[in-house]
Amino acid sequence: MTHRKRCRPDVTTLELIGGLERIEVALHSYDDRWPDVYQTHRRRIETALAPLRVEIEHIGSTSVPGLAAKPTIDIVVAVEDITAEEDYLDPLLAAGYELRVREPGHRLVRTPARDVHVHLYQQDDPAVAEYLLLRDHLRANAKDRLLYESTKKALISKQWDDMNDYADAKTDVILAIKARARAARGH
Repeated sequence: MTHRKRCRPDVTTLELIGGLERIEVALHSYDDRWPDVYQTHRRRIETALAPLRVEIEHIGSTSVPGLAAKPTIDIVVAVEDITAEEDYLDPLLAAGYELRVREPGHRLVRTPARDVHVHLYQQDDPAVAEYLLLRDHLRANAKDRLLYESTKKALISKQWDDMNDYADAKTDVILAIKARARAARGH
């Protein structure tokens, strides 16, 4: 299948399908089944997007052995053109995922049970490399893995009106960890 680079503009605002959702954030000890859940969804995504050239990676805390996490599998999928939703979004919706977020450069689909989140970006989007930088560093660095886990545990006691608020609360620690990861790589 030949793809032409599309020249249409991307969305310019955040669309949160279903509005804000109150959540209970609970950390679980690392579960050895998480990689298998990822592999199952990776195959499901590959099947749905079979004609496309995509990159698929397990990201987030469930991708780091030994790290306590919310039991939500995060997957990043890099597509050729984020604005060509008909190429990837329609097949993912047909495969049983539901659209949750549409924002500039990013789409998020998830399972109806909300236990798998699939983040979609364009292949050249720096966000993909940032996810992998954090994941790979946490896999290799026990001290930062412990810092990240203790930060999440400290935030767990608070009540969150939306998952995005919880994610935003971790930002400073994540930025510091990524800075150390870049320094360790010599960047």
